[in-house]
Amino acid sequence: MSIKSNFSAVTHKISVSAAAVGTNPQLVAVTKTVSSDVIEELYALGQRHFGENRADAISAKHDVLNERYPDIVWHFIGSLQTRKVKDILPFVSYIHSLDRLSLAKEISKRADRVIDCFIEVNVSGEDSKHGLVPEDVVSFIEKLQEYQNINIIGLMTMAPFTSNDDELKNVFSNLKTIQEDVIKQNFEWAPCTELSMGMSNDYPIAISAGATFVRVGTELVTEI
Repeated sequence: MSIKSNFSAVTHKISVSAAAVGTNPQLVAVTKTVSSDVIEELYALGQRHFGENRADAISAKHDVLNERYPDIVWHFIGSLQTRKVKDILPFVSYIHSLDRLSLAKEISKRADRVIDCFIEVNVSGEDSKHGLVPEDVVSFIEKLQEYQNINIIGLMTMAPFTSNDDELKNVFSNLKTIQEDVIKQNFEWAPCTELSMGMSNDYPIAISAGATFVRVGTELVTEI
């Protein structure tokens, strides 16, 4: 399939899944494995939000593309080293992987504007995944009040790579429950209205559980 066919198939699946629950999730095209030419092709099809997981890649692609396409919106979706914060802040609108106070401090110190951040939560409990344990999320957010350049827009998680739909739905539903607990706190600096969850193998299930941002790469950019 071509990039155009992939895009059509993915956006259709998103539309169908979203219509069933009455939502309108944002597709983040994960382009970490492809060139700027593929991003341009997706842009021509109407895509504006793109996700990268390396500081050098997001900088290079921004330099190539944003002068011609200033409305491209960049998301940093990978694990973020504190020392790399200064390298991505000029380019990103969203960071999906806030998981420790030292990182929050660095983002707030280096930013010249408020940055929308997702707190990464390790809902599945897998050792291979980053993120806070669920029971620490609210107390972590309480400590973020002093960091004036951070807005906690929502929560992010990565589900296990499995074909068990019930297991996937359980992970996503648990993140939704944590979000609801945060919203009840009425933190001014953490409206937490968004959920970043769902990737190529599971985004329809994530949408059914309340995802408002889905991060799709393989299904979108792999040509057959």
